Amino acid sequence: MVFVKQRLLWIGIVVVFVVIMIFGLAMMGSALGAKPKDLPVALVVLDQGADLPNGGKLAIGETITSKLLELEDLPVAWEVLDSEEEARKGLDDQSYYGALIIPSDLSSGVLSLQTPDPKPGTVKILVNEGMNVQAAAAVKQILGQVASGVKRELTKQALTMIGQQTQQLPVRAAEALLAPFDVEELIVHPVGENNANGSAPNMLTQIMWLGSMVASIFLFLAAGKEKEKGYGSWAVVSSQTAAGLLTVFAASGFLMWMASSWYGMEIDGLTEAWLFLWLAGTAFFLLQSSLLNWIGFPAVALLVLLLFFSMPVINMAPEFLTETTRDWLYSWTPFRFVTEGLRSIMYFGGTDVAAASYSVLWWLAGTCFVLLLASGVRKKAAAVKAVSQ
Repeated sequence: MVFVKQRLLWIGIVVVFVVIMIFGLAMMGSALGAKPKDLPVALVVLDQGADLPNGGKLAIGETITSKLLELEDLPVAWEVLDSEEEARKGLDDQSYYGALIIPSDLSSGVLSLQTPDPKPGTVKILVNEGMNVQAAAAVKQILGQVASGVKRELTKQALTMIGQQTQQLPVRAAEALLAPFDVEELIVHPVGENNANGSAPNMLTQIMWLGSMVASIFLFLAAGKEKEKGYGSWAVVSSQTAAGLLTVFAASGFLMWMASSWYGMEIDGLTEAWLFLWLAGTAFFLLQSSLLNWIGFPAVALLVLLLFFSMPVINMAPEFLTETTRDWLYSWTPFRFVTEGLRSIMYFGGTDVAAASYSVLWWLAGTCFVLLLASGVRKKAAAVKAVSQ
């Protein structure tokens, strides 16, 4: 066959495999086989202990603490705190995915199981859903398993103690042995309605990136046509920048309106979220346009690759990622700072907790703004040099 002798055919086959390899790495390399590791969880032990009839001391809280801290197979990094208020503040600051609160009356509640009027304590499990739904679900499951294991151990110990006694066990106390303490699960900073199970910040970030990229490409092409008409590079680049910033302003507002009005996305602090998304879109546009103005259309391939490599990464908690992915991609990708900022505003009630994201985006926007305007000066200088020669 003459067709198979064409070089273009074999080049195309090689390109297919290269594309599959690159995009497979981007979309599957970070996601497949991801497992949680060292999820930060607060542990608050308030148990005051209880006096035993034989003069000893029952301190279940201390026993639980020592056993939990010795467990190495749990993908949890425990941080022991002194109060529930301190734990809740850490949840507000996005320092923990959850918290396990051991009440002050846990030991006394277990002792009361042998009485006609048992009063079991209540263990609290706090889950920080807004921080990351995937990680929060994992923490909820882990803490639930921990509570079940502790229940079984306490039931076994109580039965052993009662078995050493001769008196009959009241029915109510016997029933209470099956649940030596109550468990209360609370969701803090829940995601709103129609928020794609907490993925709304990721979706908004990706859509804003694509919208900014389309604006960058078309304005880059329009700028090229203006230069062909003889307009100066500086004036063209300035107009390109101004038009892009206005477009991003309108596009970010339309995106937030569309999400809330068309699809019913519940967004706390809608105005703050829009202003932050406007800043993110501005940084995206300036980054994309500066790359296009300096290196031309090859920049589009870089921008597309950045999108595909970042998408699976920002959908997962950093504790689920490999160390290589965290250090070489997650640590610097602009998508991370946008999603973190939007998540802070939408689920944690304000812009104060998004201060780090604001700083990074302002720095990125300012740097790329200078680079974009400098591209006009560079091209003007190059044109003057060509004429002089």
